[in-house]
Amino acid sequence: MRLGVVGLVIAAAAMSAALWLGGLVLAVQDQLAPPSKPPGQTQPSVHGAKKGDGDIDIVALGDSLTRGTGDESGKGYVGYMVDELRKQTEAPIRVTNLAVRGLRSDGLLRQLGQPEIQRQIAMADLIVMTIGGNDLFRGGEALRLNEKELNAAKRQYAANLDRIFAMLRRFNTDAVILAIGLYNPFSDLGDAKRTSAVVRDWNFVAAEVAARYPNVVAVPTFDLFALHVNDYLYSDHFHPNQEGYKRIGERVASLITLTEENR
Repeated sequence: MRLGVVGLVIAAAAMSAALWLGGLVLAVQDQLAPPSKPPGQTQPSVHGAKKGDGDIDIVALGDSLTRGTGDESGKGYVGYMVDELRKQTEAPIRVTNLAVRGLRSDGLLRQLGQPEIQRQIAMADLIVMTIGGNDLFRGGEALRLNEKELNAAKRQYAANLDRIFAMLRRFNTDAVILAIGLYNPFSDLGDAKRTSAVVRDWNFVAAEVAARYPNVVAVPTFDLFALHVNDYLYSDHFHPNQEGYKRIGERVASLITLTEENR
C-alpha cells in the first residue's frame, strides 16, 4: 500500500497556513480536565505496510481535539477521516490514538520520550496531530495576556513544535504528518477582531515551522467554521460538535490518496 498527500491541496494548505491555529482556544476547557490518556507534480508519498502486511497504520497525537471531545458519537475527526479513507481502499486501517486531554506542546515532547510511543510512531504510515491550543489560551488566561507575554508564549511554542517535528522525523522518516489547524470559536463575539489577529500570528509561525520538514503539512480548518460557528460547536463553546468534527475529518481525508503498490 502506498500513502500520499495530494500535491495541489498541499499548496493550497500552505497558502492558507496563516489560518492554521485560528481557534487555538478550542482546548481551553482541557485545562480544567485531568489528562486521560488530487494528485500533483510534487505529490509526496510514503510507503505503507512497513510490516509487510498491507495494512495502513495511523497514529494520532495531541490534545482533546484529537481525542474527539465534544462529539457525542465518540468518533471525532479521526473517525470521520477513517470513514472517508475506507472509500479508497479495502486494506485494513488501524488507528492508535495517543492524544491526551489538556496536553500542551511541552507535554507532547515528554510523551515522545517514551519508548512505547516511539515504537508506535515508527510503525505509522500516517501521523495526524493537533497541538497548541492549550499553549495559547491556558484555560482562558491568554485573553488577558499582554503583547509581550503572548509573544513569549508564541516563541516557546514554536521552539517546542520544531522539536516535536524533529523527533517525529527521527522516529519515522517516511510517514506523512498532518498538523491540523484550529479555528476561532470566539468569532461571533465582540472581541473577535483581537482574538483572530492573535491566532493568525500563531498560525503563521506554526506553518513556518512545519515547512522546514519534508512531508509535514499544515492543514487549515479556520474556513470550515468561519461562518455560523455556533452550528459546529459543542455546548462548551470551544470544542467542535459532531458536525464540526465531521467537517474536519473530511478536510483531512481530502488531502490523502491511497494507492496500491505495483498495481
